[in-house]
Amino acid sequence: MSRLIVSCFGLSLDGFGAGPNQSLDNALGVGGPALMEWAFTTRTFQQMHGGSGGSTGVDDDFASRGLANVGAWILGRNMFGPVRGPWPSEEWKGWWGANPPYHVPVFVLTHHPRESITMEGGTTFDFVCDGIHAALVRAKAAAQGRDVRVGGGPATIRQYLAAGLVDELHLALSSTLLGSGEPLLAGIDLLALGYECTERVASPQATHVVLTRRAQA
Repeated sequence: MSRLIVSCFGLSLDGFGAGPNQSLDNALGVGGPALMEWAFTTRTFQQMHGGSGGSTGVDDDFASRGLANVGAWILGRNMFGPVRGPWPSEEWKGWWGANPPYHVPVFVLTHHPRESITMEGGTTFDFVCDGIHAALVRAKAAAQGRDVRVGGGPATIRQYLAAGLVDELHLALSSTLLGSGEPLLAGIDLLALGYECTERVASPQATHVVLTRRAQA
């Protein structure tokens, strides 16, 4: 059965999943890249982005698990790019160049319609204007029984958590303090929503925590 998962999501000690002032030069916001330093050097990340080599071990194990059995992704508008409001043109096609690292259908939440984009390597970007539930229905159909991964940003993940739709949440807690930015769990009562910690593993760069939503009676 297809699950909705959040994987490899970097979180600061003060609860931020992205830094402030996202821009073309700061895709993760000011200070945001520090949240993902644990992943950047892994073999899995290097391979995703066309490189070779990279580290193995705990961090790479979690990075690899985050891609296993994923048949579709859901992204918020801010995760796709820094453009706000109506699309000024069709020029912007994401942060990742001609061959994005997804290689499956990707559904982008937005309030502004746009034609689908077909990229190299099997990635397609479809833009969904009718909300998180509609995006999930389309993503699960595209995934054909495999998992759907919510890539972010924090506001998008909060919406799916609040709706009780996320089956598993993997957070990578870094030793970074951002002070401000995009909070991940503001207004979210994970305990009341039925989540429990089912795994915790530390590496020199991050503490990996997996939260699983209990089956409802």
